[in-house]
Amino acid sequence: MAAQTHFDEHEITVLAPAEVIYGLVADVARWPGIFPPTIHAERLGFDGADEHIRLWALANGEVKSWTSRRHLDPDGLSVRFRQDVSQAPVAAMGGEWVLRRLSERETRIVLKHDYRVVEDDPGALEWVRAAVDQNSRAELEKLKNAVENVREHEELTFDFADSARIAGSLSDVYSFLHEAARWPDRLPHVAALRLREDTPNIQVVAMDTRTEDGTVHTTESVRVCFPERRIVYKQTTVPALMTVHTGEWLLVEDGGEVTATSRHTVSINRAAVHTVLGPDGSVRKAREFVHQALSANSMATLRHAKAFAEEGGHARA
Repeated sequence: MAAQTHFDEHEITVLAPAEVIYGLVADVARWPGIFPPTIHAERLGFDGADEHIRLWALANGEVKSWTSRRHLDPDGLSVRFRQDVSQAPVAAMGGEWVLRRLSERETRIVLKHDYRVVEDDPGALEWVRAAVDQNSRAELEKLKNAVENVREHEELTFDFADSARIAGSLSDVYSFLHEAARWPDRLPHVAALRLREDTPNIQVVAMDTRTEDGTVHTTESVRVCFPERRIVYKQTTVPALMTVHTGEWLLVEDGGEVTATSRHTVSINRAAVHTVLGPDGSVRKAREFVHQALSANSMATLRHAKAFAEEGGHARA
């Protein structure tokens, strides 16, 4: 007997044009910066209407990954999705984003899910239902905030990158970045680090970072590793001055050398500006402060990765 199909539906009214909302729903590359559960998203294929994507996201605190097929319908203001490879306890999952235009500036967003669980297990059903409910509510609230405050979001969000040219092997550079558990012995700004890798190439990291004034702050991140090419991450616990921090370590081999690039996308927490920077603090100063701090740590990491790789890496060790 086929497993039972279950249905859930969540809705929210948003003060924004339907076309603006549709643009964010359709662009999965932007989801990690908008939706708290989404760690990373990649487009695997697209023919103009049908899209193949892979997502990494938190579900009840656990990192899950799956691939989905999506049908994008900008005229109908809807996006249908169906997982083609699910991860237990989900046996199958699909649904639809539907945007109902209430007026030129008001839209009702409906997020539908249908799903089956492995062996109709009651415990699995409870787990999946809770994850769908929690993630759907979080996604709708954050989507509402993003589209209703577009100008503020643009003011608070910025990105930047730092690079280093390394005359060493790609394998050694990647190993240095991948072996984050060894960073406390290798990087002066890392006071302590706790790493869990229950699934190969998906790392959950808690790191204590030492700042220039000697204070230490703790962040937590999920890192998705693509061996010897890139490591993408999202901080799930951020410092007070940020609401979102996503990043990437990208490695490109060329001419016998490696270009290693650290990229960051950050959203400033306006409510914490004066608390952290004092009465003279501003969003501009917060952007400068965060940029300088993250860039300094990235460049320190790249310098040590460069030294490790150029001095022979693991072959010497």
